[in-house]
Amino acid sequence: MRQIQQQKMLQKLSPQQIQLVKLLQIPTASLEERVKEEMEENPALEFGENGSEGEELSSDTSEFDERKEEDSEEAPSADEDIDISDYLSDGDDDIADYRTRDNNYPDPEENHTMPIRVENTFHDHLLSQLNMLPLTDSQQKIAQQIIGSIDDDGYLRRDPQSIANDLAFSQNIDVTDKNVAEVIRKIQEFDPPGVCAADLQECLILQLKRKKSEDGHVTHALLILEKYFEEFTKKHYEKIRKALGFSDEDLKGAIDEIIKLNPKPGGNYGGMNKAESYIVPDFFIFNNNGVLELTLNSRNAPDLHISGNYRDMLRDYEKGEKKDKRQKEAVLFIKQKIDAAKWFIDAIKQRQHTLLSTMGTIMRYQEEFFLTGDETTLKPMILKDIADRTGLDISTVSRVANSKYVQTEFGPYKLKYFFSESLSTDSGEEVSTREVKKILQDIIDGENKRKPLSDESLTRMLQEKGYNIARRTVAKYREQLNIPVARLRKEL
Repeated sequence: MRQIQQQKMLQKLSPQQIQLVKLLQIPTASLEERVKEEMEENPALEFGENGSEGEELSSDTSEFDERKEEDSEEAPSADEDIDISDYLSDGDDDIADYRTRDNNYPDPEENHTMPIRVENTFHDHLLSQLNMLPLTDSQQKIAQQIIGSIDDDGYLRRDPQSIANDLAFSQNIDVTDKNVAEVIRKIQEFDPPGVCAADLQECLILQLKRKKSEDGHVTHALLILEKYFEEFTKKHYEKIRKALGFSDEDLKGAIDEIIKLNPKPGGNYGGMNKAESYIVPDFFIFNNNGVLELTLNSRNAPDLHISGNYRDMLRDYEKGEKKDKRQKEAVLFIKQKIDAAKWFIDAIKQRQHTLLSTMGTIMRYQEEFFLTGDETTLKPMILKDIADRTGLDISTVSRVANSKYVQTEFGPYKLKYFFSESLSTDSGEEVSTREVKKILQDIIDGENKRKPLSDESLTRMLQEKGYNIARRTVAKYREQLNIPVARLRKEL
């Protein structure tokens, strides 16, 4: 063991670069919150128009420069380190001239308040029904514990013994698993049907038991779910039909009854227990008579400037005759805040430039798609293709593409949607895997559901269309499209 001293050249990111990297990967919907956080931390950063103040400050620059020489004789030698002329003369920061705006379209700068939907949650809906049951105090507490344990899909994933243990430890209530099971059965009678089930099989059975049917299809459906649920999930219909002695019509009627059921009874209240997600596009692409026009969402260009009050404090300090230690410390603090504000404004400017440069390159690369909306016209494109054309690093392009959306006349698309690998055809031409997936989806959509196509058949059909593709690749694309195997796509 011995020590060795050696020199190395390392590349380290500056604080400004780190700030820019973090801003790049923030989507438009989160940028406003990030700006608010920065304004709370830095009082020298302000939002809104402030053009006149900047002109007034810049016109007084000569006076500040003249007084600087006079004050230097009276001030202590330490004052020479405090040069504030740059902070007083730089009026450019007061005017946010980096906004992107297109006069051909309506001004989107009006402040609109997003309405917030106010409604009862799924658990509130269950608790309101609980008040209608004649329960003892002990049963009431058990029921509240059970409802609190129901997930957003409407299932009770915990067994009665675990709930009884929770009540004993958290509320010091001694109950048995039989007491809990009794209350569970009462809650299973609540709306929506199927709530508080332990699994999918019980959920579907609970829903069927509330139905009444004169043709007997509900009874047949109950038999299938109770005795042959596993075979039903694997679509072994012929095995079920022979075992129960059903006719083809009886089996089809029973399957139709099951298909109508809701596998997630709590799903109707999907927005109750979680925040609604809204897509805020970062870019807009318009087709102006065959010419694509790209604009950046105006929310990406916040109107930021340096606080006039902070400049006034620097001006008062410059005009003052006595400059003690506390005043100098205050000036240093103000300078730090102004520097931080300038860095943040510059980072916002750089973020806009990088976003527009990257999206503009993607738009030109996939121009045919943005003009027609036809997915089969998408070209193979990887991060390196865009990085080479923009001169940016691949990691930068990746950050721009992450969590960003573009609004087109065909709907919103995630930027990552346009990136795909290539696949060769018989003619040697490279096509996007997105095109192959679209054709694969169309073939499956148009197949005979009584005799769905196997992966081998799909592979052969794609090869006949000129795509050099293996069966395992077809299976991979099918899984990526969330399409089940042929046996599970079969219908009666």
